Amino acid sequence: MCLLSKLHQALGFYLEYFSLTSVCLRFIHLRLNITKTKLKPMTALFKEGTHREGGTEIIRSNILAVRTLAEMLKSSLGPRGMDKMLISGESDVTVTNDGVTIVKEMDVQHPAAKIIVEAAKAQDTQVGDGTTSAVVLSGFLAEQAEKLLDQKIHPVTIIDGYKKALELSLDLGKKFALKVDPNDRKILTQIAYTSLSSKFFSSSSAMNRIINISIDAVLSIAEKAGDQYVIDTSNIKFVKKKGESAEETELVKGFVLDKEVAHEGMPRRVEKAKIAIIDFALEVEKPEISAKMSFTDPEQIREALEEQTKYVKSLVDSIEKLGAKVIIGQKGMDDIALYFLAKKGIMGIKNVSRSDIEKLAKATGARIISSMKDATPEDLGYAEVVEEKKIGNSKAIFIEGAKDAKAVTVLVRGSSEIVMDEVERSFQDSINAIKNVLNYPYIVGGGGAYEVELAMRLREEAKKVGGKEQLAIESFADALEEIATTLAGTAGMDEIETMVQLRNLHAKGHKFAGVDVEKGRIEEDMTKINVIDPLVVKESVLKSSVEAVTALLKIDDYIAAAPMKQSPQQQQPYG
Repeated sequence: MCLLSKLHQALGFYLEYFSLTSVCLRFIHLRLNITKTKLKPMTALFKEGTHREGGTEIIRSNILAVRTLAEMLKSSLGPRGMDKMLISGESDVTVTNDGVTIVKEMDVQHPAAKIIVEAAKAQDTQVGDGTTSAVVLSGFLAEQAEKLLDQKIHPVTIIDGYKKALELSLDLGKKFALKVDPNDRKILTQIAYTSLSSKFFSSSSAMNRIINISIDAVLSIAEKAGDQYVIDTSNIKFVKKKGESAEETELVKGFVLDKEVAHEGMPRRVEKAKIAIIDFALEVEKPEISAKMSFTDPEQIREALEEQTKYVKSLVDSIEKLGAKVIIGQKGMDDIALYFLAKKGIMGIKNVSRSDIEKLAKATGARIISSMKDATPEDLGYAEVVEEKKIGNSKAIFIEGAKDAKAVTVLVRGSSEIVMDEVERSFQDSINAIKNVLNYPYIVGGGGAYEVELAMRLREEAKKVGGKEQLAIESFADALEEIATTLAGTAGMDEIETMVQLRNLHAKGHKFAGVDVEKGRIEEDMTKINVIDPLVVKESVLKSSVEAVTALLKIDDYIAAAPMKQSPQQQQPYG
């Protein structure tokens, strides 16, 4: 009995053990199934064909895109920078080393690279210069960030370090910058010269011509408001006329319209001109809806034409009663209107763009007339002279001595469209450089001097920060020095030796020691050889670059939607 009891007890123990084991196995199996079930909805979260990447690999992919873009523009940096030939889909050719033109013309597809392109455009909008530097510095910052990632430093730490470095840079840069007198024409000339140093000109006289015209143009439209200047560069108009050389480019203290007098019988020159500016057509208005006129008698046709003539003549009579001697219209003028205007000795100019109409109204003090019913003599503008002049093989209308002289025109000359386009871009750079100094009268040495001095001071400040952020700030300083290294490379100098010498000079207190790219040597003070940059441009480059790179470092997931499927009708070519 005792033996049977023990056998029963042992059997119960084994049954309980196997039962428990079975339950455990079933539980584990259930957990695995639950895990699998949880994962299944993730695969169905996006549409079929959606592509997703995540983690540090996507950060590295973005960094590679930025570095590739920067590498393309790096050779265009500085006075010895190379030009790029850009060919559009319509076979239009653009030859330039202007950073913003290059990035605008390139059809960049990578999302990360597009962020850098937008940063470059923002740089151009804000200060009108430094776009190449912004893209190149973004590439160097991205490269240094990748090295920090290799050291297992978290992207957030890198971002914090870069932002701290930017904050320190803006503070330190102002401390060693030079304050200048914005009314000193010599300073403005030096600033404009530096901005044009990377441009190609057939002669130094062409560059001097552009610099002097740029200064005169900016000073003509500048208005003093307290300690600041109000400068609206849209008041500087560019008109390009093919022929002659860039040295023949001239500044007109007034407005130039790339138009001709509308009728041969009209006067070619009007002095003390009262000007009517209209935005309606001097002709019988056509109905907006489709309409037909049916005639049963030739007499009816004659009567209809007479009515049209009377209507147009009444418009011209109204213009004459106002006292206008020049009429400038946004829209067309028919032959009848032109005949009556010529008969009354009124100069007519038609089909002028809306933007020019608005600028003309502002310059001459006119109000744009939309209907002759409510027009008064007070709506007329005034100019001392309105004259048609021949320029090369074409003609243009010169409007000079207007009421508001805060409008000027640069008449750009050149042997080809490509040359004239590059001359206009050169004007834009020099005008913006002059504007920046007038509004923010601080300058620093060019040729990489600012970046090397800033890098040295940042390394000293980084020691006070400590931790992993210190590494990020030091990497920021390394990226800044790459600007000077790149300039040395474009001049054919030894990059490593150049950087060693520059560091030694800056350590000895030569804060504006930099690379004289033109002569291929190191200069102890770049300001003495007139190589200077506006501080506001340098600060803007730093801000744009840091904002763009930190934005990319924060991206750790990449989700690309499936491409749109074309319908069979879209896939088949039209026959």
